[in-house]
Amino acid sequence: MKKLSIMIPCYNEEENVREICAAVISMLKKDLPEYDYEILFIDNCSQDKTREYLREMCRQNPKVKAILNAKNFGQFNSPVYGMCQTTGDCTISLCCDFQDPVELVPVFVKEWEKGYKIVSGIKTSSKENRIMRFLRTCYYKMIKKMSDVEQIEHFTGFGLYDKSFIDVLRNLEDPTPFIRGIVAELGYKRKDIPYTQAKRKAGKTHNNWATLYDAAMLSFTSYTKTGLRVATIMGFILSAISIVVALVYLGLKIAYWDRFVAGTVPILLAVCIFGSAQLFFLGLLGEYVISMNKRIMNRPLVIEEERLNFESSEES
Repeated sequence: MKKLSIMIPCYNEEENVREICAAVISMLKKDLPEYDYEILFIDNCSQDKTREYLREMCRQNPKVKAILNAKNFGQFNSPVYGMCQTTGDCTISLCCDFQDPVELVPVFVKEWEKGYKIVSGIKTSSKENRIMRFLRTCYYKMIKKMSDVEQIEHFTGFGLYDKSFIDVLRNLEDPTPFIRGIVAELGYKRKDIPYTQAKRKAGKTHNNWATLYDAAMLSFTSYTKTGLRVATIMGFILSAISIVVALVYLGLKIAYWDRFVAGTVPILLAVCIFGSAQLFFLGLLGEYVISMNKRIMNRPLVIEEERLNFESSEES
């Protein structure tokens, strides 16, 4: 009997964690009764009752497992680490807040049985804020044009991954994994399934401008050279402009030394423009350095505090 692994990352999801578990079990028994299964929750150091509910769920059902992280290791490390701990013939990554439709799991499995190693859910529409949707679309379009690697638009990681791809993740040893880019760069033949992203069923989103910026910069510095190339080209252009302006200024000064008065306004404008450009590209260079530094340190993805229900599966 083939085994399905459902991996659900969570952080402060006390209002959703029991409901998503019940919904997944109900779906598996109804639509996929011919498969064995495990449901693995990886908790990113929740501060509410999420961990209490996870322990209760694990006591009630040995097929429900949990990994409790020692602290919050971020929105990228924890899900990838959880995927690497699954034991099924394939792993389905699913959000805890019901924004990823549970009813698509049988569709994913059907495509997997046809031979696709990766089945990805693509958000063709969303019930999120329209401004956020527009900004995301612009970002995806931009990164797709800049990157040398194919980038998947409106893909959040929701999908099915064959165990052969999970082995790729285990052997990757990337301390800052970006699953969307990894799927695009290293993934097998892929089947895209469109869906409409629902609103959160309960609770508040933990994404904010800082986390969204982290996601954007991680993909930008990992999969594009455009930023550094633009900085280099702009450096040449601005340097050429500076030399021309300096020569013109010197020529005017020599030709009309007794009457030429340049004034301070043009000089101040030039200093502001060139200074702003320098600061922007220094900041961009800093983002690349930060990305490199994290990889060079090669820290573990997460540190576990506790595992629940893994002993029973290892003994069997």
